[in-house]
Amino acid sequence: MAMKPHGKSIVSSDYDEKVVFFNDLSLGHHEAQLQFRLIHFWEAWNPQKKTLIGMEMLLIDEKGTVIQGFVSPGRIEKYLPDMMRGSVYKLNNFYGSRNKAVFRVADHTVTVSFSWNSELSVLRDCPIPFDEDSFRFHSYAEFQAKCDLKGDLYDVVGHMKLVNGQSIVEAPVLDEVEIAKARRVMIHIQSHDGPVMKLYLWDQAARDFCKKFKSYESTPTVLLVTTVNTKTLGGTLALTSMSSSRVFMDYDVQPTIDYFSWLGSNPYISEQVNAEVVTKRETMTIGEIFSYIKQETAKCTATIDDVVHGSAWYYIACSGCHRKVSKGPTSLICTNKKCGKVNVSGVAQYLSKISVYDNSEQAVFVLLGDAGRELTGKPASELVRSYFEANGNEGVNHEAPVSEALISTIGQRHKFCVKVTEHNFSGKTRSLTVTKILPLDTPPATESSEGNQTTAASEETSINHVDSAEGNKRTCDSTELEKAKRPKRGD
Repeated sequence: MAMKPHGKSIVSSDYDEKVVFFNDLSLGHHEAQLQFRLIHFWEAWNPQKKTLIGMEMLLIDEKGTVIQGFVSPGRIEKYLPDMMRGSVYKLNNFYGSRNKAVFRVADHTVTVSFSWNSELSVLRDCPIPFDEDSFRFHSYAEFQAKCDLKGDLYDVVGHMKLVNGQSIVEAPVLDEVEIAKARRVMIHIQSHDGPVMKLYLWDQAARDFCKKFKSYESTPTVLLVTTVNTKTLGGTLALTSMSSSRVFMDYDVQPTIDYFSWLGSNPYISEQVNAEVVTKRETMTIGEIFSYIKQETAKCTATIDDVVHGSAWYYIACSGCHRKVSKGPTSLICTNKKCGKVNVSGVAQYLSKISVYDNSEQAVFVLLGDAGRELTGKPASELVRSYFEANGNEGVNHEAPVSEALISTIGQRHKFCVKVTEHNFSGKTRSLTVTKILPLDTPPATESSEGNQTTAASEETSINHVDSAEGNKRTCDSTELEKAKRPKRGD
């Protein structure tokens, strides 16, 4: 068997003279041939300078070894027209460069870089099978251990609990216009029986998610996202997609098929309600609230994760009974038959949905009237009036956008008093009505704080999104998340 100048073995082939396996690659120039399947490729941009760094690739050889590839900007036009995801190629002449230390998508220490004399062509009639794909999965504990370290980007697979604040069992409706404006989708995902995690899909990953989600006749359950970055947001673990991320669902690839089968064999994992009938009055977790069906009111401590968009955050109510009013031919009419007033004065009242979570579960809380005022410190009527006073040219049928006073509560931790009815356990809803906001309990300084929360969780003030090609970081204030500039991404 011949040997390369670098001391690595070269494999003979019936359809090419010599082929080097990925495991045998070393640093430096190679006048040899690689054969591989092109799993994925994407553009890498510098978010600060808004310049194209190059095109990155994920490659797999016949031994199942995965390696990262790179094409510099000046050479992309030469190779891109012939590149197709899933195709098998041969590459003659290349340079083995050192793999980056942060945001790596492959374990290999070498990156295959296309050089000035590289020749890429489709490998036709190849008798050797190449794996279709390869994944590197992490559990919650593994993600938690490497959170904020900017190390390797690993893959996550699990079952969805919420999509943009909507329960997966309620067949969530995705507003593509709103998602395009926000440039993200936020999903609560649980991997096997581990804790629920927040997963933010940005830009292309968000678009891919919407496309796949809507392509299924029935609501998909299983989600796999590749190469996610781990961050601490609001004191809890969150996963964010990168420019290299890909999205798969129920039957797309073997790991999602396997997970779907596992989920079917363990239905208790995805059950949202424990039907045990008991009564409990003390402060509970969100999961416990959903488990106690005969409880009329309950208390829980939770962190506000987001303000649910896509529906009005207030309604126009009768100034007398506070029931919703309808528009008559010439005036507002109260819909409450016992009130029955016409020509009523309409006043804005809270009807706001917020997504919340604690250490065990997540849910959607509905803020009504005084509860909304207790949270924001201002009545809805004042916020709506201030908006229209500042935007006097808006049409009469125009609705005020979600108030900054509500958005600024994201990341805050509160004790909520909620109303629980059988409607909450029908399997068709996951929303709970908040009746009051209570102060957080603060134990005396002399008491041990072990096992108890003694302070509110840190406010979710920023979300950092770093492009996989370099390590530069973008900070987006959570109160202006909708406006944040994000780096350009490739498919």
